[in-house]
Amino acid sequence: MTKSIKSIVIGTAGHIDHGKTTLVRALTGVDTDRLPEEKRRGITIDLGFTFLDAVGPDDSSWRISFVDVPGHSLFIRNMLAGAGCIDAVLLVISAEEGVKPQTEEHLAICTLLGVRRGLTVVTKADAVDAARLEEVCSEIRTFLSDTFLEESHILSVSVHTGQGLDELRRELLSLAMRATAHNPDHLLRLPLDRAFVMKGFGTVVTGTLLSGELHVGESLTLEPGSRTVRVRGMQAHGFPEERVDSGSRVALNLAGIEVAEVSRGQTLVPEGTLTSATVIDVDAMLLPGSPEVKHRSRVHFHAFTSDTLATVSLYGHEAAEPGNRRLMRLKLQQPIVLMPGDHFVLRQSSPASTIGGGRVLDARPLHNQRKAKCLAWLESIKDVSPEEQLRLRVARRGVAGITVSELVAETGLTREALERSTEPFVSSKQLLRIPGDMLLSSESAKIAISDIFSRLKVSAKSDGLKRSELKSQIGFDAAIFNYLIDALAHEQKIRLQGERIYPMGAPSQAADPDLKQRSAIAAAYETADLAAPSSSEVAAKLGLKESEMRRLMTLLLRDGTLVKIGADALFIHKGALEKLRDRIRELHGQTLDVTGFKQLTGLSRKYAIPLLEYLDRERLTRKSGDKRLVL
Repeated sequence: MTKSIKSIVIGTAGHIDHGKTTLVRALTGVDTDRLPEEKRRGITIDLGFTFLDAVGPDDSSWRISFVDVPGHSLFIRNMLAGAGCIDAVLLVISAEEGVKPQTEEHLAICTLLGVRRGLTVVTKADAVDAARLEEVCSEIRTFLSDTFLEESHILSVSVHTGQGLDELRRELLSLAMRATAHNPDHLLRLPLDRAFVMKGFGTVVTGTLLSGELHVGESLTLEPGSRTVRVRGMQAHGFPEERVDSGSRVALNLAGIEVAEVSRGQTLVPEGTLTSATVIDVDAMLLPGSPEVKHRSRVHFHAFTSDTLATVSLYGHEAAEPGNRRLMRLKLQQPIVLMPGDHFVLRQSSPASTIGGGRVLDARPLHNQRKAKCLAWLESIKDVSPEEQLRLRVARRGVAGITVSELVAETGLTREALERSTEPFVSSKQLLRIPGDMLLSSESAKIAISDIFSRLKVSAKSDGLKRSELKSQIGFDAAIFNYLIDALAHEQKIRLQGERIYPMGAPSQAADPDLKQRSAIAAAYETADLAAPSSSEVAAKLGLKESEMRRLMTLLLRDGTLVKIGADALFIHKGALEKLRDRIRELHGQTLDVTGFKQLTGLSRKYAIPLLEYLDRERLTRKSGDKRLVL
């Protein structure tokens, strides 16, 4: 059995010409400067990648991946693309120059991006005398005070003499072994940092697997763009792999897309799950000494390998002051795949500098929600546990509830993780699990029930309300409405008689003379599901005359039990259509053609075409040529 290799990704950071690339080459034997211009100018311009294999004292196997970033201020955008996906930082400072401007900015960026582990290395130790080396180390200790590297080792090395390199390798292994294991509860996300063509293979992309696991042969979606691609082959630092875990540097050979259609900043995600965002709510922090940020000002937004311009919308409108946390909404010029908890950096254009950053609170703000209500909700979630955040995410949807599939897309958590995390709330009845993949808060259920009772109270002296009429008045999702009505009937708080609903204590009405026949017709269509029979076939089976069948069908259409689909007198039971809508919602962001829909439902073209047209009318799909986009 092959022994598993654990991974950690470490990024270099530091001022230009402080020896980051040279140090990585001394540790690994690989020159990460690959571009001709980098060779000519002797500086790092773009990201470089290599690795160091190590074996721990417990005989564990480790692959320490390095992301070597540019140190020049002109290439800070590339530096940010590399720093966005690292687990720890190797802060490199020259013994000759000490702490310099990019040393400070790079450390600030790592802090804003949530990096909390690392090592500090003083390079070129052979180029200065002992007094100067001690002076620089003292300066560095002062600089690192009150930062996440305050307790990190400061190692002096020389790539020319080999001084300190063995100790540095040991410390890197120790750092890797102390690292927190990657959380398995999040969906696969792979932000891309390179895309190129390899002769004989086609499109190849590289990136650091943020979460989840990758398998050769699986289909993924490239966002933004919603392009379906297949992983034809996979390597980790030149070694073929069939499967890799989060925290790995990978190169993927993709089928189904040309290299011109791929760019740095896009993200590979599981099909039908995550989509990119253009409006996000964030908890931001401006660095001390940075300029204030005003309402509607524009900033550069950086997250993982993506960057775009963003317009700031401040809650409260007064300017955000340096050194303070502030809730704000960012409207991104280009869509990016983001999830709650993701870290980002904000920069200004002139003069070019890092001014702050923070973490995403909500990548799917509700449309048309009042600003004060949105602010109150953001305040409630910003400092609570992840589990409590989930409860609050369900609660904010009110009586509309939220499907588990929608919650997966909103949080980036796997379905299994969501069900495990929400189970305590379901057990304590703070959340209700509605058949059909839906969650509803108990507070919202009380509001919904109050609305049901108030509408039934108006009809208490009449003949009650038809089930379909009450549902239409209230406007609840069908699954939630049916769940609440059935629960109230079971608790004997309402009375059901045929298709009518009465408050308890209302006088009984005369029995519906058509109830038996209408129920039999409805049952026939419900049993048939989407492959519904013709009305004449049902009439013949039940022994009904054609005129009587037309009258009963009219009644079933009026109360919404049956729905007419298309122009060829195709009738489908409402329950079958509700199940179809739920199945289609799970394909959010994907495309369907007639053949795919037939395969999905097992139906013939006779049924597929009118049902697809129905989904278009219901705005669950949008036709474009021969295909339909699931909205």
